[in-house]
Order: sequence, then C-alpha cells, then structure tokens
Amino acid sequence: MNPLLETLQPYPFEKLRQLFNGVTPAADKSPIALSIGEPQHAAPDFVVAALAENLHRLGNYPLTRGMPELRSAIATWLSRRFQLQGVDAEHQVLPVSGTREALFAFAQAVVTPGDDALVLSPNPFYQIYEGAALLAGARPEFINCTAGTGFLPDFEAVTAQQWQQCQLLYLCSPGNPTGAVLSIEQMQHLVRLAREYDFVIASDECYSEIYDDESAPPPGLLQACAAMGEHDYRNCVVFHSLSKRSNLPGMRSGFVAGDADILRQFLLYRTYHGCAMPPHHQVASIAAWSDEAHVVENRSRYREKFTAVLDVFAGHIDVSRPPAGFYLWPKTPLADTEFARRLHAEENVTVLPGSFLARESGGINPGASRVRMALVAELGQCVEAAQRIAHFTDKL
Repeated sequence: MNPLLETLQPYPFEKLRQLFNGVTPAADKSPIALSIGEPQHAAPDFVVAALAENLHRLGNYPLTRGMPELRSAIATWLSRRFQLQGVDAEHQVLPVSGTREALFAFAQAVVTPGDDALVLSPNPFYQIYEGAALLAGARPEFINCTAGTGFLPDFEAVTAQQWQQCQLLYLCSPGNPTGAVLSIEQMQHLVRLAREYDFVIASDECYSEIYDDESAPPPGLLQACAAMGEHDYRNCVVFHSLSKRSNLPGMRSGFVAGDADILRQFLLYRTYHGCAMPPHHQVASIAAWSDEAHVVENRSRYREKFTAVLDVFAGHIDVSRPPAGFYLWPKTPLADTEFARRLHAEENVTVLPGSFLARESGGINPGASRVRMALVAELGQCVEAAQRIAHFTDKL
C-alpha cells in the first residue's frame, strides 16, 4: 500500500462519530443535524427535467474535457458573474465531476514531490486540501484564520522561505467555515506573490453564490487578475460547483477555470484518471449555469434563515452574521468538543467542533472553542435547533 496513506487523518465526521460514542441523545427530541454542509433545498425542477430527458445519453462515453456547449455555458457564466472580458471556453475551462475530486486531483497534477515541497492552505480548512498535499508528496502548512484577522488567512505570518518553497496555495473565499471573503486587493497581492515565487493558486470558490448583500457579490480570483489587466490568468485557477449554488450535491458537477497552460496539463492527468462527467449530467449542468433566478431565490432562503436564527441567538451565544456561505461560526463557552457532545446528548442537535476542522499552527488551533453550524435544513428546523442551542447555553 502507498505509505503516504498512513499520513492521512480521520475525516471530521469520523472524529464526530467517535466523539459521540456512548452518547444517547434525548429521546423526546427529534434529531436536527447542523454538522454537515449538505444543501437540503430542493433541486431546481428544470435541472431534474433535463437529467431525465437525457438519460438516453448513457449509451455514450463522455469526453473528459466536457461537451463544447457545457464549456461555453460555463465561460459565459464566468464572464457575466465576474465581469471578465471573455473566457476562452476551449482552453480556459474544464468541467469536473465535483470540486472535491478536482481539488484533490489538482495537487497530484501540479505538485513536484520532494522534501521541500510545500502546500499552503487556510486554517481552519476543507480537509481535502491537506490530504491532497500529503498524497502528492508535499508537506501541508496552515495559515491561521482568527477573529483578529477577520477570519481571513494571516498571510503576513507566512515567511519568505515558506513562499519560496510553496508550490500550491489553496484559497477558500468565501471561507469554509467562517464565511469570510477576500477582497480583490488581497487576491491581487497573492497573485503578485505567485508570480514572484512561481507557485500556483487554487481558489476554492464553491460558496461564492451564497452571500448576504445582493448588491455586493464576493469577488473571484480571475476577477482580480482581470482587474490587473491580465486575462491569461497565469498561475491562477478557480474551482466552482453546482452543489451549493444550485442545491445539486448529488450531481457532482463543477468546473475548473483559469491558466490555460495549467489546465492543459490537468486535462492530461484527468484523461488517465477516468473521471469524466456523465453526459446527462453535462446537459443538466448547462441548464443550471444558464439560469440565475433559482440562485437568487436560494440566497433569499438562506438570508431568511440567518435572520431568524440570529434573532434567537441574541443574548445567548457569541456569534456574528457572516458575509457569505451558509455556516455560523460561534464561540463556545466551553471546549468545542465538550459543547458538541453535550448538545447532542441533551438537545439532540449535532454541530461540528471547530478543532476538527483545523490543525495546530503557530501554537494554536484556530478552530478550538468554536463550532460550525450549517443552516442547510428548512427554516423551521433551523429555528428549532437555535432555540434548543440557546436553551442549552443558558444552562451552562
């Protein structure tokens, strides 16, 4: 077996399962899960219809690079959403079978393994970044996101030597779990560093379409490049998904876009990887990327839930409204693991301890004493969960 598999840590949900061993939740309260970021809103009817109408395409092998019509729909959406002056659908766009797979595979394609190979990522982080780095033969290092930095990575703490050794920088904006958003200026600073030290930026923008202020959508990395007058997006790639935007996590549909030279090599890797998106999923994806009305409605529903839940939490728990994403990241009055375990036992509400989403770096675990709450359930369930959590914290 590949010895690097031994370096992988258990996934956060496995740690949560172990944490709950021996716990019997209150039998008089129905379970409410706020622990996993799986959208529960209904999939758009017109996308489901497109899937059903194209099942006959199961008789065809899909192209790894995707249908031209899908690449064109993605390029059109990118240009419209991020004010880009055109995106080359032929060379700057690559459909993928969900961004989880692509974020992992990307490191395998772009990292040159070695003792000095370094992959940087935010902390807390999506654990795929760490596993991708380790199995690519690199060392992951983490950039803390704390209240003191507005929950954005503290890039000032990264040394010149770390930038020199860095081969790949994962970004996540809006952040998981914090919802913090990098500005265009901050992204441009990172682009200049990538050019200076010759590393690749992989920007995970899967939460970009869920945000609080309808007039201020989160910027993207390609948008930052375009604002610098650079439309080849050198050293930069972005990852987008229909899972959160369109409530289609089971369709496993997303894309990578940016530097054409990097994508050419990534396509070569994926050709051997055998991960082409099924044809009927590609047709349905065209429909999803071509419509914004369902996305606006989706944001409205999340906004309603944030307002209702935060009204319940007022005066009970230390939490603030994030600018984007669908998570709350409250501070806990006791250790995050103990908070999650007791909440599960006493109120039958499941949340994810923040320390499970982070690693110790710079002498701290920036997820400690926080929990992640995913407001993905229906409004009534979210409100009931908030009421139980408020009651629980009042007893502490």
